This record gives sequence, C-alpha cells and structure tokens, in this order.
Amino acid sequence: MCDDRGVSGFDVDVAVVGGGPAGSAAATMLARKGWRVRLHERERFPREHVGESLLPASMPVLAELGVLPAIEAEGFLPKYGATMVWGRDPDPWSWSFRESSPRYPHAFQVVRARFDEILLRNAAAAGVEVREGARVLAAEAGPDGALLRVADGGGERALRARFVIDASGQAGLLGRARGLREPDPFFRNLAVHGYYAGGRRLPEPRANDILIESTADGWLWAIPLHTGVVSAGAVVDAAFGRERLRALAPERFLREQVAGGRHTAALLDGARLTGAPAVVRDWSYASRELAGEGFALAGDAACFVDPLFSSGVHLALSSGVLAAALATSALGDAELGRAAAVAYASQYRRQYRHFRELARLFYAGNRTVDSYFWEARRLTGGDAETPARLAFVRAVAGQPPAGYERAVLAHGETPRGFSEAVGAVERRRRERAAAFDARFGGDPDALSAIAPVLAADARIERAPVVGEGEYVWSSTVVTPDRPEGAPVSDFVARVVALIDGRRTVAALRGALSARVPPESRGRLPAHVAETLRLLHVEGVIERFAGGDGP
Repeated sequence: MCDDRGVSGFDVDVAVVGGGPAGSAAATMLARKGWRVRLHERERFPREHVGESLLPASMPVLAELGVLPAIEAEGFLPKYGATMVWGRDPDPWSWSFRESSPRYPHAFQVVRARFDEILLRNAAAAGVEVREGARVLAAEAGPDGALLRVADGGGERALRARFVIDASGQAGLLGRARGLREPDPFFRNLAVHGYYAGGRRLPEPRANDILIESTADGWLWAIPLHTGVVSAGAVVDAAFGRERLRALAPERFLREQVAGGRHTAALLDGARLTGAPAVVRDWSYASRELAGEGFALAGDAACFVDPLFSSGVHLALSSGVLAAALATSALGDAELGRAAAVAYASQYRRQYRHFRELARLFYAGNRTVDSYFWEARRLTGGDAETPARLAFVRAVAGQPPAGYERAVLAHGETPRGFSEAVGAVERRRRERAAAFDARFGGDPDALSAIAPVLAADARIERAPVVGEGEYVWSSTVVTPDRPEGAPVSDFVARVVALIDGRRTVAALRGALSARVPPESRGRLPAHVAETLRLLHVEGVIERFAGGDGP
C-alpha cells in the first residue's frame, strides 16, 4: 500500500458516491487501510429501499465488515430458504439454504432502511467522512485522479480525489455520463412494489420464506418482515407494464397483479398498502466498462440483474469490497492498479453472469403458466444465446454456493442442450476421478513413469488476486472453461509449469524436491499425486502419457 497521505492538490484519497451497501462496504474497507475517504449520500438515512431478502453468500461479507453482530441483534427475520410456484409443478415447493450453505444455513429478511443505516454508521465508525444530503452532480476520472462537483446545503463545490468509486445505484453517475450502460435484451421487465400491513405468512416451518409465484403476466414476490409488514411486488413485461400503467394508477395495477397469484393473494387477503407503490422501469443492464484509470463502478451503478434470486445486495456488498481492494492497489502501484482493474471487472462479471444465467435458465424453463410473457422468454431463452456447456459453467460450476442452484434448476424444464451439458460436464469429472483412482489411487509410486499432458491452452499466468484488502500478484491457472484464471498456490503453479507432456512424474518430483524443506520431502510423492489428481479432475491435465494411465 502507498504510504504517502495528503498528496498535494487532492482533498481526499478516495471519494465514494452513494451510501448504500456497495458504497458503505467500499468506504469501510478503504478506511481500514488508512486512506482518507469521503462518502457522499444524497439522502439522509434512514431511508426506504427495496431489496429486503438477503443470501447466505453475503453473511461472510457482513462478518468481514464487522456488522453481523448488529444485524443479528436487530431482530430481522432469519431467512432459511424460499417457497416458489414455478417450474413444472403448479403447487408450491421449497428449498433450504442448509442444503448447500452448511456454514451459513440462513440469511435475513431485512428492513433496508435500518440495514443500510447500520452499514453506513459502521463506515463512519471506521473513519470514513460521511456526508449525507450531499448530491454529486458530476464526476470525471482519469490517470490524474477524479474531479467531482458536489451540491449540499452550502451550495456547489468541487472535490479532487485520487480515486472515485461510483456506488450511486441505478442513477449510475459515471456509467451514464460515459455511455457505458447496456440494457439486457432478455430481461425486458419492470416492477411495481409496495408494503402491506396485516398480511399473513406462509405456514410453519416456511413462515419466514420469501414467496415467489409465477402468474400469467410475470411473477410476484412477498417478503415477510419482522415489523409485521410484507414487501410485495409484481414483475411484468416492460411494454405490457407501461401500457397498463397509462390506464391504471400504480396501486390499482399492483392490486390487479396480486389478484392473479392465488397463493400471494391469500397471504395479502385483508392487508392494506401502507403507501403509494413504486415503479421500477430501469431494469436489467450491465456496463461495458466497470473500472479504469482512477475509477470503479460498484453495485447497481455497475449492473443490475433480474431480482428473481435476491442477488442485488450480495452483488453490492461483494463489489464494494472488491472495489476497495482495487482502489488500494491503484493508489499504491499504478502498474498493479491497471491489472487489478481488469481483474475486478472479470470477477464482478463472473458473479453477475452466475445470477444472470440462473435467472435466464429458470425463466426459460417455467411451465406453470402459458401466456405471452412466458412464451416470449422461452423463445429467447434457448441455447442460441449462450452455448449450453458455457451456460452450465457460468450458472453452477466454480461458484460459491448461494443456496439454491440445484434446487431451482431441478424444478424447471431446462432446455435439452443445457440438461445434456450438465450431465456431460459432471459425468466427465466423475470419470476422470474414477479412472485416476483405479490406476493410481493409494500408490504415489505408480505414477512415477507416467508423463502428464496439459489440456490445450491450459497454462499458468501471473495475475492480480485479492489478498488482505488489496490485490496482489499471484499465480493463476487458465483453461478454456476458466479463461479468467483460477488462483493457485505456488506449489501447484510450479507443478503446472513443469508439465511439458514428456517429463515423468518421477522427474517432476526431482525438480520440485530442491524447493521443498528437507523435513517435508517424505510427503512430496503423496502431495504431487494429490495435486495431479485435482488438476486432472478439473480438466487442467488432459491425460497421462505412457503406461496405461487415464
């Protein structure tokens, strides 16, 4: 990290635009690194916000930020999973987080006004200069830093920062100014949502679940909150929604949509709206560029994917932490910063694609309703847009479990090519593992005369990876399935670098022994065997030449 503070000509090291989860997370992590951080938030907290349903994948991020105890003490309802009316079965079905997230078997259904305030106050406690009621009117960024124009109670003023993180939500300050935002052609939707008092909850043991129900016009959500209020909304086709909203007020439109969902309507029977519903028209999108010289986009300012799987807060928190790591690296080392910007964009897009592909496949597989909305998404949701094998890799393989992947895909009627790809990828992994174990398992010496052969285009590259709050140079292994690279240990990198298709495993061990402490050399054959098995199962090693290996 760079040690020089108070660089001449700059008011702060990092300016953060927006005090939602992305901005608060980024600012907190940066302040811990000792940078001078100023966060500008146009509203005054607490303020209402939609997106109350969290994922277990966010729990370790909240723990890292130091806010998990406060969130647990707030009384928010624990969320153990979800109940859906979707896929092939017209009756409700449920899934539980504990099936794929044993460490964090639940998340929370939060009141965003309070949840976001906890995050923002945590940033201030970490040393961030938080300015509420301060609207950033414009921002420019480049290799010489960033220039912001800010309006608050004292008028307009300029602010010079060495780096800016745009976490301004769907307003997308930098993205819109640079023309970076591109709409997602598949999710052509809009939403109308509001809060109901007096609603019911699902029967135990699913009382805390979010209910998601497909209808003829789209789908509905109902999220119970610990205050007794239910957050409810309708997602419909954008063109249909615009036309109906010209004829109906949002409240009447929402009531009409809720009436179309038998199970949602039962939960809200007799409930009353606590205020005027809101309309969200600016739906799914992504930015062509997520980071560059002097800036990064985080949270909804960077991209927004259909909220079917409650991914918004998780993407915001995760990208906020990564954006802070990028800023720290860029301020300390310009060369590392440029490489880290590429790595940041790749990591963010990988997470975005994960949720996007799951939602796309699940939309395409819904058969509970026959209507224009679903037929249109079936026609555009087939294999032509994304090859089936790549869709599987993006949707499931190599991702930290969010808590529902297998369950939701199993209940949908997925495209045939996708289902075949899932089977082919997983079958090949099982076959590789079984073949390796049958030939070499339990006897490292049986590998001695065999020469491993790398898969085409598999290689080791030097790339930035996230360390302790910043990017650091590390080794990654690149394969056709992982073009962005997967971080590996120095030992694994040395093994891959030594594989040339001719060198035997005995020769590999000999070359590696010089780099291993004498007291560990007895373990080397087994360690090499374990590494080769993993690389083979993952497809980095295509085959073993010589003998009768797999």
